[in-house]
Amino acid sequence: MYKSAKNALNIITLTSALFIANVASATIINGTGDITPDVIFGSGNANGSWSGEHNVNLGIEVGLRAKLRYDATGSPQNIFNYDGDRTYTFDPTLSVIPAGRSVFNFEYAVNVDTDGSGDVLSDYTYLFEFDLDPTAGVVFSPFSGDIITLKTDNSLGNNSTGKGGGTVDVANYASLLGSNNVAQNSLNRGFGFSGLLDPAANGIFTYNLSVLDQAGALIASSSIDVVVGPTAVSAPGATLLFALGLAGMFVRRVSKRLPN
Repeated sequence: MYKSAKNALNIITLTSALFIANVASATIINGTGDITPDVIFGSGNANGSWSGEHNVNLGIEVGLRAKLRYDATGSPQNIFNYDGDRTYTFDPTLSVIPAGRSVFNFEYAVNVDTDGSGDVLSDYTYLFEFDLDPTAGVVFSPFSGDIITLKTDNSLGNNSTGKGGGTVDVANYASLLGSNNVAQNSLNRGFGFSGLLDPAANGIFTYNLSVLDQAGALIASSSIDVVVGPTAVSAPGATLLFALGLAGMFVRRVSKRLPN
């Protein structure tokens, strides 16, 4: 049972809003955790630990993951603390985190032409949803929307783009969507993805990313949970209480999202 066994997705575009029912994918992508062609944003970013879906019939892959952005020295690391399903866990007490930032970055990747059929990013629409509720509830931001089409600093590429070789071109972004099939990025909650909540707040946060056709039909999706909070406790009894409490939060969250 997944926290988002069935989601109501509000598809926000520049001109309209569509509504669909979605069973978000929550499993290690491709059976390996690796996306195709590779991680093309930034430099020094390892592949792996991605959760999502690869629709092999249509050649469309969508993945999400969370990564340690600030370690004990305030540096990024290829550490994902991934459970192999949909959950990523980070202890902020072990990190040096600047004000207005979260201990982790969430990262997303879309490839709409894994089969080489010639599809490009502009052939589809996208919905990214981010959770503002740190408790067992789920409250997606009203500003959730098409993070691939509208966010112009994504790294773009194709199936031959190598690690770290993505193109970031804000001025020509719209035209590049018509000639590329891969879009990726790494973002922090402090970049406007925490609402009124402190980006560094502890809690359980959900992120969804869906790929839809031009008619609004769901093609592929990914959904992850990011758990933020101190996990290192000294007393065995306290450790047990923490584990039981965390399990209870997940149970309450799943039951809250399942239909009656």
